[in-house]
Amino acid sequence: MNEKRKLVLVGTGFVGMSMAYSFLNTGGIDELVLIDVNHDKAVGEAMDLQHGLPYARGKMTIKAGGYEECKDASIVVITAGVTMKEGESRLDIAVKDTMILKSVTENIMKSGFDGIIVVASNPVDSMTYVAQKVSGLPKERVIGSGTILDTARLRYLMSEYLDVSSSNIHAYIMGEHGDSSFVPWTNAYVGCKNLLDILDEQGKDLSDLHEIYTQVQQAGYEIIKRKRSTYYGIGLSLNRLVHAILDDENVILTISAYQEGEYGQEGLYIGVPAIINRNGIREIVKLELNEVDQAKFDASCETLRSINTGTIDPLL
Repeated sequence: MNEKRKLVLVGTGFVGMSMAYSFLNTGGIDELVLIDVNHDKAVGEAMDLQHGLPYARGKMTIKAGGYEECKDASIVVITAGVTMKEGESRLDIAVKDTMILKSVTENIMKSGFDGIIVVASNPVDSMTYVAQKVSGLPKERVIGSGTILDTARLRYLMSEYLDVSSSNIHAYIMGEHGDSSFVPWTNAYVGCKNLLDILDEQGKDLSDLHEIYTQVQQAGYEIIKRKRSTYYGIGLSLNRLVHAILDDENVILTISAYQEGEYGQEGLYIGVPAIINRNGIREIVKLELNEVDQAKFDASCETLRSINTGTIDPLL
């Protein structure tokens, strides 16, 4: 990876700009370049961020630019795409976003870019698949935001339910970033103790877990119904992922990773826990899934595979 901590953001909508703003508060990058099909908007957003630099955490250069800026970037984050409307699923916007991602990725690669691409456009698992196919980059260097936000939502709700710090909740949302996701509860821990054992000892109703998962799965729809789109949570999630890469953290995050048999599936991107460092995805963490959870994972894969083969591949 390029030693320069340069980040290029493609798409200056609410999601992209929530991530961009978060870096003024956390620092961690040397240069931020904003690219948007509406260049004037990118210029305006850059100006607005620049005016906060005197109060930002660390020195940073911010500007609007074109795709030539990708050439020496360490990471390009793609948030460009259509906005999901109330009543739509993430999969409903697959055709439009496929064409957008194809064009964006082609332009990125024309610059000579050789870093890591992070995709947050929806449906994110399929759009990550598009970005890798079009870019030709190694699969470990094309990463989707996957279920990183879903997992944060889960840990927040579990923290509230158990009255334990979210940093000590070790549980994952796996599968599609969407309706077919699931929680492998047998692999969930509070500290170093199995969650199911804790609930049994405390006499808590295991049906509460289903309610918590339902809240996670429906969270995006509920937020969209109330404020038209979600962006703060995913913006901070992308910040976390970028830091994990640039800081060579070797941290486990639930991102969209290409499957090569780790969970019995191949040829698609989907949300799984993986170790992230400066090379991208170091390895996928293989959990022991029971029969029920494996069936849920397989079903989620089939949902995505049908979109990839039936809708996306013909467009590429």
